[in-house]
Amino acid sequence: MSDDEFKAALGRLAAGVVLVTAHEPQTDPDGPRGEDAGMTATAFLSVSLDPPLVLVSLRAGGRMDDLLAEQPLWAVSVLAHGQRQIAGRFAMKGRVSDRLLFEDLSFERGEHTGAPLMDGALATLECRTERQVPAGDHVLVIGRVLSARLPSGDGEPLLYFRGKYRHLG
Repeated sequence: MSDDEFKAALGRLAAGVVLVTAHEPQTDPDGPRGEDAGMTATAFLSVSLDPPLVLVSLRAGGRMDDLLAEQPLWAVSVLAHGQRQIAGRFAMKGRVSDRLLFEDLSFERGEHTGAPLMDGALATLECRTERQVPAGDHVLVIGRVLSARLPSGDGEPLLYFRGKYRHLG
């Protein structure tokens, strides 16, 4: 099986699109404030109700993997169909700094994590890492959900199918 065959087969599975965010802690009290980081993910799922656990798959050695190895607090915004631009922005390869990516977006900071939670998201979750499991070229991060909110629960979800963002209907 080739990589292309594998990708094509799994591309037939529609997936919800989320934005995973974290706030890099300030290392020096007199230095610059820590930065926000974000990445688009489609490999995100519920693991357990009791305790409430979720899982996200991160590229090993990527910015978010490195940050979550140091910072156990992170957040997830379940993106609505109208947030396709946000998903694309945080999925770009060779992109600009995370600070610039967040610059013109409307969000609030999570009470538990300090991480950005996107305005207009269908749901937001704040999480604390329970376990990280290496899995091939990715790391599976299992997080305990500290809070869950439905700020815009009535919209349509943003989906990813056959390599493109889609919507229901």
